[in-house]
Amino acid sequence: MKALIAAGGRSTRLRPISYTLNKHLMPLANRPMLSYVFDRVAQAGITDVIVNVNPGEAETMRNVFGDGSRWNARFTYVEQQGGAKGIAHAVANAEPYLRGDSFVFFLGDNIMAGDISPLRRRFEQEGLDCLVTLSRVKDPNRFGVPEFGADGSLIRTVEKPDNPPSPFAVTGIYFFNDRYFDGFKTMTPSARGEYEITDMITWFIRNGKVGHEEITGWWKDTGKPDDLLEGNALLLDELAMDETSNRGTVDDTVQIQGKVTIGAGSVIGPNVLIRGPVVIGERTRVEQTYVGPYTSIGNDVVLRNTEIEHSIVFDGAEIDCGKRIVDSIIGSKTSIRSTQQSLPRGHKLILGDHGVVEL
Repeated sequence: MKALIAAGGRSTRLRPISYTLNKHLMPLANRPMLSYVFDRVAQAGITDVIVNVNPGEAETMRNVFGDGSRWNARFTYVEQQGGAKGIAHAVANAEPYLRGDSFVFFLGDNIMAGDISPLRRRFEQEGLDCLVTLSRVKDPNRFGVPEFGADGSLIRTVEKPDNPPSPFAVTGIYFFNDRYFDGFKTMTPSARGEYEITDMITWFIRNGKVGHEEITGWWKDTGKPDDLLEGNALLLDELAMDETSNRGTVDDTVQIQGKVTIGAGSVIGPNVLIRGPVVIGERTRVEQTYVGPYTSIGNDVVLRNTEIEHSIVFDGAEIDCGKRIVDSIIGSKTSIRSTQQSLPRGHKLILGDHGVVEL
């Protein structure tokens, strides 16, 4: 079995950060989001991985993740051709690399707890043509949604319906055999001009043997800022006590509570309280600051005279503002300072398109 990982798209719902950084490279618990998908694929024993990326981004992705050897795998980066025509089209784009093999198709912005190995085994042992994974959600109209018959069998899947036929979402983890490419040739774009993966699943239901399975544990589609923060929190919760470490320099006055990881070269203190789960990167300085639960602080960050909680701070940011910051995503090399440090007094804002500020 091979793996196809979707790591393209424009991530409009995560602007302005996604203007300059591919969503799949955004840090969750101080690791690029996509690395967690590679973990799951490697855990399932899959070593041949095709990564679908935007045109012109293959080298960027290769510079971050390399050739796959970190996961005992071989990565092939394939640039999307023909424009953004939907998820199902992204799979068709990789046909030369997948023909003749079964494969797991994993959306790179989906993170989950647990192991996909049992799903692989079921797909193979039952001789399925397609296996879809489901998760119960509060807002199924945002996703592809399964419809079931009276006997509980899967009838079809429909994309983002106004009136969802069930409380489940089709998650971004699918298993297919190479009949996919025969089915795709019968597809036409939807009303929104895309080739829908839900239409492909429905084709398999009508023309093959399809299984479905509800994911146990948690699953998160990190499509919006709130989802990104929740995904970060879920991953921080997964930190085991034996995974936490302190490789920095910590002042005697510092209080550390719960699961906290501090990277090499970081300096913490004086008068700092860190209440985990928290991850702090390398070469970061924290002084006169409270860092609260579910916060990830990147590398080369400066935090002074601040309280911050349930937030993600990218590399190189500097925060010295005397304020409490919550539920925030702070981009690379961002500067947040107190109005007391400049004249005239007031709130100075330099914001790009789609910025969000609460004063």
